Amino acid sequence: MKRNIGDYVISDESDLIQVEKVHAYLSLESYWAKDIPLEIVKRSIENSLCWGVYFQGEQIGFARMVTDYSTFAYLADVYILEDHRGKGLSKLLMHEIMAHPRLQGLRRIMLATRDAHSLYTQFGFAASENPASLMQIVVPGIYSNTDNQ
Repeated sequence: MKRNIGDYVISDESDLIQVEKVHAYLSLESYWAKDIPLEIVKRSIENSLCWGVYFQGEQIGFARMVTDYSTFAYLADVYILEDHRGKGLSKLLMHEIMAHPRLQGLRRIMLATRDAHSLYTQFGFAASENPASLMQIVVPGIYSNTDNQ
């Protein structure tokens, strides 16, 4: 699916993803995947349902959903480049993600964020009612010598 919104395009077409640009943002700009190797970004894209946001053919945003398409999904790696923020693109991207036909009827969709709670609550996300029931394995600094989690 491809949606034109003014000068922008949001698409879930995997052949449009500019992997090197996604890698550059994740490895250099993000707090959650600092120093992530290109090969891991490629593999994560290949094994996820992904969206790109494009301006004049250049990728300026991204998101991916890790899912079994039946019961569970995890939203990850959501970003819009700083020069394009403040235009409602993250909301448009989230709308496209949440309306995607393959993600309807899931029992649980999760995400982790340090700073975008106000965006995600608009789409029904909330803090876990029982955080003690959630567990995780975290490997600090897996991509570098620093803790980026």
